[in-house]
Amino acid sequence: MDVNSFKTVSARPAEVEQQWYVIDAENQVVGRLASQVAAILRGKHKPYFTPHVDCGDYVIIVNADKARFSGKKETDKLYYRYSGYPGGLRTRTAKEMRQRRPDYIMRHAVKGMLPKGPLGRSMLKKLKVYASPTHPHEAQQPKVLAL
Repeated sequence: MDVNSFKTVSARPAEVEQQWYVIDAENQVVGRLASQVAAILRGKHKPYFTPHVDCGDYVIIVNADKARFSGKKETDKLYYRYSGYPGGLRTRTAKEMRQRRPDYIMRHAVKGMLPKGPLGRSMLKKLKVYASPTHPHEAQQPKVLAL
């Protein structure tokens, strides 16, 4: 075989086929699940993965409130918000965050594993997180993905 006959495939945004997947987060560890979801959102599971093109799929996470942390992160992990004013740093533990905004924990974990910048923000828009076992995306006919 001629070495020049092998070509590197570079995906174009118009050529990318996107699918929808549903993932049940019940009894899943937050960080491990988030890393697998981030890889799907980026498109790393596809043979034509191109780093500078959004070739990932849509992901729906249900039962986000039932995802668990390993170790003592439920009480020790802190989420920070800063208002921009002196003394404006607010903190919440993971336990408090789960009571107030259970979908934020999973969204925040996945966001940290995606690229920073416009490409990462467009990938994050393809993530849909719901605390309950139901979701409004049945029309897209999502496939159940067991991780």
